[in-house]
Amino acid sequence: MSDLIEPRKVDIEYETDEPVLYRSADGVAWITMNRPKFHNAQNSQMTYALDAAFRRAVDDDAVRVIVLAGNGKHFSAGHDIGTPGRDVHKSFERAQLLPDHTNKPGAELLYTREQEVYLGMCRRWRDVPKPTIAMVQGACIAGGLMLAWVCDLIVASEDAFFQDPVQRMGIPGVEYFAHAFELPPRVAKEFLLLGERMSAQRAYGFGMVNRVVPREQLQAEVEGMAANLAAKGRLGLWLTKQAVNHVEDLRGKRTAMDAVFHMHHFAHAQSDLTQGNPLGGQDARSMAAGNKQQGDA
Repeated sequence: MSDLIEPRKVDIEYETDEPVLYRSADGVAWITMNRPKFHNAQNSQMTYALDAAFRRAVDDDAVRVIVLAGNGKHFSAGHDIGTPGRDVHKSFERAQLLPDHTNKPGAELLYTREQEVYLGMCRRWRDVPKPTIAMVQGACIAGGLMLAWVCDLIVASEDAFFQDPVQRMGIPGVEYFAHAFELPPRVAKEFLLLGERMSAQRAYGFGMVNRVVPREQLQAEVEGMAANLAAKGRLGLWLTKQAVNHVEDLRGKRTAMDAVFHMHHFAHAQSDLTQGNPLGGQDARSMAAGNKQQGDA
């Protein structure tokens, strides 16, 4: 008898057919998350649309620079754990050489899915051969951190804040675990253990953010930076990006991330066994309420 199970039948209501917007001009591709009603929470529909947009930008030789942005008040409130468009149990045409997750039993379902849509996708985007800029305003929480961190440069508005509160789920940080590379180790522990918001200015002080500007100047600042990059040679930019990424990997970034990904899924499985919920009994409402209670660190 097969160990596979029938895919779960779920009702999914997408609020948009365009979860990601794309435009290009003057050598710059603008990729914009477009779920403002849900603060750009990332479901699979959005994640695969992001991947298609990055692919489009890479394939277009006229594009020299890629900007990743979020439509609305916030850059991204993280992974979708509670909107009508939450599509954890839906199949998509996969980007990695991984099997479909929807017919897998127990912890294998989330482990397989998150290898694809979180860890695998983020690594693909980190390694695109063109410089990338994250334009961050408002909230950049949990899964939102992953999207900003894969970019080569981060420009934040003064009202932006960064937060990874998933310790409340019993999980040691989001799947693309770059925390201890983006922040000094003791600060990374504080960030994860306390789950407090980190202001853009404090993040700048640790080198996690390149520039902090007033919200009304954010677009212009990113446009200027992108124009600077677009005027430079394509191969030189790619080689420079590869050089720094290589140093990060020599320092253990990739292997550390692999190890923590397994810890992450051990935590999911433990919560499922003990509480019947892989998120430690949390949902979108309880996480949002808890996040609001955490002030700036």
